[in-house]
Amino acid sequence: MSFRAEKRFDKQYSMNVKWKLGIKWKTWMILVAFIICVLVSIWVLQVQMLNFFYQNSRFYDLKQSAEDITATLGDDRALRGAVEEHSEKHTLDIWVLESVPEDVNKMIITETNVSAEEMEAENHKMAIIYEHTERNGGKYTATVSSEKFWSGPTVEVFEDNFGDGDSVPKIRRYTEEAGTLYSRIETVNGKRYMIVEYTSLTPIQTMTTTLKYQFWFIGGAMILMAFVFAAIISKMITKPLVKMNDAAKKLAEGNYEADFSGKGYREINELAMTLNYASRELAKTDNLQKELISNISHDLRTPLTMIKGYSEVIRDIPGENTPENIQVIIDETTRLSELVNDMLDLSRIQSGTRKPEYETFSITDTVRDTLTRYEKLIMQDGYKIDFIADGDASVVADRGMILQVVYNLINNAINYTGEDKQVSVTQTITEATVKISVSDTGEGITEKDLSQIWDRYYRVDKMHKRATIGTGLGLSIVKEILEVHSAAFGVDSELGCGSTFWFELPLSEIPSVINAQYVMEDGEI
Repeated sequence: MSFRAEKRFDKQYSMNVKWKLGIKWKTWMILVAFIICVLVSIWVLQVQMLNFFYQNSRFYDLKQSAEDITATLGDDRALRGAVEEHSEKHTLDIWVLESVPEDVNKMIITETNVSAEEMEAENHKMAIIYEHTERNGGKYTATVSSEKFWSGPTVEVFEDNFGDGDSVPKIRRYTEEAGTLYSRIETVNGKRYMIVEYTSLTPIQTMTTTLKYQFWFIGGAMILMAFVFAAIISKMITKPLVKMNDAAKKLAEGNYEADFSGKGYREINELAMTLNYASRELAKTDNLQKELISNISHDLRTPLTMIKGYSEVIRDIPGENTPENIQVIIDETTRLSELVNDMLDLSRIQSGTRKPEYETFSITDTVRDTLTRYEKLIMQDGYKIDFIADGDASVVADRGMILQVVYNLINNAINYTGEDKQVSVTQTITEATVKISVSDTGEGITEKDLSQIWDRYYRVDKMHKRATIGTGLGLSIVKEILEVHSAAFGVDSELGCGSTFWFELPLSEIPSVINAQYVMEDGEI
């Protein structure tokens, strides 16, 4: 991406971010939406449906009282007590009549405000109620005019429930005094009784109007509170996030000392810990990458300088076109080629483009074949490499990759072994696995460095020196190969006692164990 394109992208990204809502306004919108839902629910249930709930509540009182009174029919004392109790408790007018329909005027108990002069009209009214109740199957419910109900023998009905005497009439509004009438006919011990109950329905328009005023006042107060709580909550949430955002910008600019301090909620603390860990790892990776570039540059520059120098000598000085000078150029070219190949191998394994091709082969023979590569080094420089095996073991793996692992481990041991130039390769067979160990007699590795020794950028010796053999990337390649094989591997080391690198592979079959020792010295095994 060009510089102009990058600036245009950054500007467009900034514009998009600028027009997005912040936490403060989103929090406020969520709180306001919640409050509106609550207010709508209150408006519908408490204001609009108040009349419905009120009428149903009064009807339930009537029905429950009638049930309790019915249970006492036949026992005059209990009946009178039940009538008095429910009349007082629920503010009801109650009539209990006996011997209906033969004598509909035989009222045995009454709890009403009817005077003696009105009793005649009362009896006529009961006859009308009995007719409606009988016609409706023994139960009758109606919403009636309170004024007409008490002032005359007729019953003016606003709305009634013929066919379902157990349901309250669905009258929505009433502007004058109204009441709910409930009656039922019961037969007990061969006698027929009629229970009539009445309760007045107080007009609740005044109450509804009061509730409406309260509703608007409460709604306004709750929306104001939403502003306040949104500001407080958003500040509590955004303050550490803003601080983290500023630290993240510093981190993006390469300042790995950025501090992501997280104070507040558990999730913010966890995010801060994660970002601090990421910052430390990025700083470590950045330092290791710089070291890698420095080391690789050194490894590239040395052979290139030698190739150039010997080539100029051969060109400019007569008689210097000798096989020895040509061999130096060839050796340094080979070293360059190996370095490039190792870097490519490492990249291919990590990216997954180089995958293992499994086959069954003898790992014992593979180690022995690998040792033949060091004949020249042993003869010229006096190194001694021992190979101790307790039998012949076969595994299922990529033979080329495992050979590369053994080769790189031996190279590493040669580069870091002690002055005795001793390297030991050991094969140990267990019940299901074979273990290959490569040991040197060098200075060893500190416990601090052991956990990072396999890192592709890491070097125990910060002062880069040219490897005696190999490219210096061997342990990184070993780690990647063994991980794609799901093999166990590790290193055991102690300062002053050398190091032992090892790995284990599962056996393809249980071998016949024999004791064998192969010592490579002076170019022979």
